[in-house]
Amino acid sequence: MLDLIIIGGGPIGLTCGLAAQKAGLSFLILEKGTLVNSLYNYPSTMTFFSTSEKLEIGGYPFATTHTKPNRADALEYYRRVSLANNLPLQLFEEVKSVERKEDNYTIMSNKGTYEAKNIVVATGFYDISVNLDIPGEDLPKVKHYYQDPHFYTLQKVVVVGASNSSVDVALETYRKGAEVTMVVRGSEISSRVKYWVKPDILNRIEEGSIKAHFNSNLKAIREHEVDIETPDGLITIANDFVMAMTGYKPNFNFLQKMGINLSDDGKYIPQYNPKTMETNLPGVYLAGVVCGGMDTHLWFIENSRVHAEMILNDITAKRK
Repeated sequence: MLDLIIIGGGPIGLTCGLAAQKAGLSFLILEKGTLVNSLYNYPSTMTFFSTSEKLEIGGYPFATTHTKPNRADALEYYRRVSLANNLPLQLFEEVKSVERKEDNYTIMSNKGTYEAKNIVVATGFYDISVNLDIPGEDLPKVKHYYQDPHFYTLQKVVVVGASNSSVDVALETYRKGAEVTMVVRGSEISSRVKYWVKPDILNRIEEGSIKAHFNSNLKAIREHEVDIETPDGLITIANDFVMAMTGYKPNFNFLQKMGINLSDDGKYIPQYNPKTMETNLPGVYLAGVVCGGMDTHLWFIENSRVHAEMILNDITAKRK
């Protein structure tokens, strides 16, 4: 019987693990992919908005020569912290179900079964994409994840969205020789786009290097073309790849199967105590981005690191 099972081996799951280790609890971190799996699947060229000190966990300095750390810096940092502290990590182990038995929980994964008094769900949101729900979205040329711009050299690329990821994809593929067309549902590029990137995309659109259709929607995707609904009517353009940067969402089915209540307003925000992070299930806590439901922009590494301390304070107070 463990004191704690942490589901998710991202930065916040690791932060909870460090706090549990400091509190002297018996615990295990279960991660369905590699260490910090979401960060590993970020684009190879990705640069963080935050400075390195805001990404630190457990009080360990994040040293980098870059003003804004990149993906490689982060992978190295979180790996070194995990190994240096000998955190009990079970990687490539996906939790399939959680059952409550009196005051404890049985956690079943694809590799084993565990018993724990408490659970922290720190599963993030990057594993499930928000779909367009249009004809042709299931074609192989449609991508919800982006790795490297070189792949799209000399290709006709449609980028859906106007967020940070959409803008990065548009600029990077354009600079590798792609013919880029953006399809933006709203009237402008998002106000949340990184301040040092936004002037770049606006200038590229203004000069015509990147085409942009605002107040528009992608309506259908076919093997060699797409239909776009614009204010001036429906247009069809030639196309090789569609980059649907439409966002991602937490695994709501998993939360509901556990018994965690979700809001019924379409945002599916999980029920939890903001002072302790405990859900409607006794001894089950949330940490990180998963707390925001569909509002995935509310929580990120730098403002949810505190969840670990709040959770462990509550667990240790109950033990006493």
